[in-house]
Amino acid sequence: MLIIGAKGFAKELLEELIRMDPACPVTFFDNLSTDLPDLLYKKYSVVRSIDALAAFFAADPGFVLGIGGTSIRKDLCDIMLKNGGVLKHVISPYAKVGHFDTVVGDGCTIMTGAVITNNIKLGRGCLVNVNSSIAHDCNIGEFCDLAPGVAIAGNVTIGNYCALGIGSVVLPGTTLGNNVIVGAGAVVTKDVPDNTTVVGIPARPITTKK
Repeated sequence: MLIIGAKGFAKELLEELIRMDPACPVTFFDNLSTDLPDLLYKKYSVVRSIDALAAFFAADPGFVLGIGGTSIRKDLCDIMLKNGGVLKHVISPYAKVGHFDTVVGDGCTIMTGAVITNNIKLGRGCLVNVNSSIAHDCNIGEFCDLAPGVAIAGNVTIGNYCALGIGSVVLPGTTLGNNVIVGAGAVVTKDVPDNTTVVGIPARPITTKK
């Protein structure tokens, strides 16, 4: 399995993969950092160029997204797919995911302590970080990033490429458009249009992109 990224969140994701399968063969990908050792933790090799991906994926095509963010997850995912990779999801054995009409999209990452209940649609490439929760009847778009401790109440709709900051809350029945950013600790009480950043309690817009 190839973890995209070799710092920060990628190291947390390594722990989840080993919990799922202690024998899982893991390699990292990082073509930007110049300060990485030859072997991470004296054990795991690093693929350091895009040119090397096709050969690597010919032997083991599976990859997971070990980076946060929204568009960067999508961009790197597209690069991996173009070079022969197969996008996989990671669901921590210490997360709770509902069994009834809950759909987890390809390439989602669900971390320790996350709670996803029933009647949830989670789009491709989403990150549900440590101790975040999504209540019933929610629809989450593609490549959304839920930071640790996010709480999404029931009957919420969230568009594509949305980033919700640490400890933020979205109240029931709320709709967030595409490319919405919710600041850390904010409480969203009403709908938020596309391309808008909101902060505060209650959340209020501070910027809107065209």
